[in-house]
Amino acid sequence: MNDAIRHLDKRFAALKTVANCPRPPKGWLRAIRDALGMTTAQLARRLGVSQPRIVELEQSEVSGSVTLHTLQRAAEALGCRLVYVLVPERPLAEVVRERAEFLAERQSTAVQHSMRLEDQAVPDRRASKELRRQAIDDLLRRPARLWDEE
Repeated sequence: MNDAIRHLDKRFAALKTVANCPRPPKGWLRAIRDALGMTTAQLARRLGVSQPRIVELEQSEVSGSVTLHTLQRAAEALGCRLVYVLVPERPLAEVVRERAEFLAERQSTAVQHSMRLEDQAVPDRRASKELRRQAIDDLLRRPARLWDEE
């Protein structure tokens, strides 16, 4: 398995706790601003915008339409750091291996069907399993091929 995948999976494992932390109902900006005891007018002055713009900003965070740039500026004005990361639902190594197994199985089924039609079926199950394992290993050596087709 690719070292880059292993490295990322280790990093993502450390982020699982953070990734499972749901956003507050009114958004992080509002939650942190309220916790600091800061008014929208005070945050607006720190950002150099109008007070109504802060209300819009907090609403856009909740709706998901805020830009990363704007969110980063607001975070800095609140004394925070924006952390942007995509955390896979499952380890990448697992996703890649599962995809390789799926494609190898599909290829194997197609080849076996062709061979049966030509009366050349491989009767030995062990040989068939070994061919599938080799196909998986080949796909894992060049993972970009995993995503060429659906």
